[in-house]
Amino acid sequence: MAELPLVGLLGAFLCAVLGAIGWWSILFLPWRPSSTREQIEAESYAQLTHDLSEVTVLIPARNEVQFIDHTLETVKIQGSGLRIIVIDDQSSDSTAQSAQKNGAWVITGTAPPTGWSGKLWALEQGLQQVRTAYTLLLDADIALSTGIIATLLKKAKNEQCVLVSLMAAPPMNNIMEKLLMPAFIFFFKLLYPFGLANKSASRVAAAAGGCILVETSALRSAGAFGSLHSALIDDCTLAAHIKRNGKKIWIGLSHSARSHRGYHKLDTIWEMVSRTAYTQLNYSSLLLIFCTVMMVSMFWFAPFVFLLLPDLKTYMICAITWLAMYLAYRPTLIYYYRSPLWVLALPVIGALYLAMTWTSAIRYWRGERARWKDRQYESKTDD
Repeated sequence: MAELPLVGLLGAFLCAVLGAIGWWSILFLPWRPSSTREQIEAESYAQLTHDLSEVTVLIPARNEVQFIDHTLETVKIQGSGLRIIVIDDQSSDSTAQSAQKNGAWVITGTAPPTGWSGKLWALEQGLQQVRTAYTLLLDADIALSTGIIATLLKKAKNEQCVLVSLMAAPPMNNIMEKLLMPAFIFFFKLLYPFGLANKSASRVAAAAGGCILVETSALRSAGAFGSLHSALIDDCTLAAHIKRNGKKIWIGLSHSARSHRGYHKLDTIWEMVSRTAYTQLNYSSLLLIFCTVMMVSMFWFAPFVFLLLPDLKTYMICAITWLAMYLAYRPTLIYYYRSPLWVLALPVIGALYLAMTWTSAIRYWRGERARWKDRQYESKTDD
């Protein structure tokens, strides 16, 4: 029995070492997943007179009356000739009426067929009306800075990118948003490194569904939305389909696309993350266990092992761990105008996101693949 504490302390020490290695690995990976170098902003040349007649904007909307007016106002000022289609996904509020008042062509959506997610079915219905060379897929809560569509179009043409997407800046107006939303972007970039996604030779593919400019012909050649009709992480799935067809994609950060959907309580962020967290692990119990071990090691054992083993070795492990955490998280904090001192909250942030991931897994094991917008998707449905 006397050996048990020793075994436990040895395990804690090894977990701390594993966590420290994990943080420093993030910093030294050649594709630099913690970097914010992949970014784009609206160019000043793109004024209201810019011709955008080769672009159709598709906005799926289900009960988005709070956001649709502002979104459409920022879309309409992008340039001339832009076609805007809002697909009303069986809203129970006045989303459709608000969209019509703002000059959008509103399509009344039907109930999604079995196996389809609501958003993708809405987009599929809208795509049938697209006749332009490019399609902009835009969420109903995304506000755009003047000129960003023209800037995206220029990048797509100049760099021969079939798909260009922006990770919209999340809202950071309250304590929960300031605590968790920069970390959401940080973790996404660790799972889907932008540096690899933007390289044609890499198999990694990623897109941010809030704002995606894509060649319409490439979208249809990839099977459009029918090829990913049940995918919950539909943006990255679409990017993967297009990249597998030998086409170039690009994803980056931007302040020129901003989400104005507030997350005023922890449970709203919890629902957003747990909707797809286990999906990102491919519904694998082994990956879930690995993720749990790594996150506990990186966010708790490595920074705090000195509390269990107060000696020089553990003090050194904790010091180099905190340094690596600071260096890894600092670019994201600086990009979103947050103090680097927020790095001190990473242990709490990591614990919360791990709990959200387990919530997602438990729901899946209970037969619920995801829930969103008053709809539930069963775990028996295959991607």
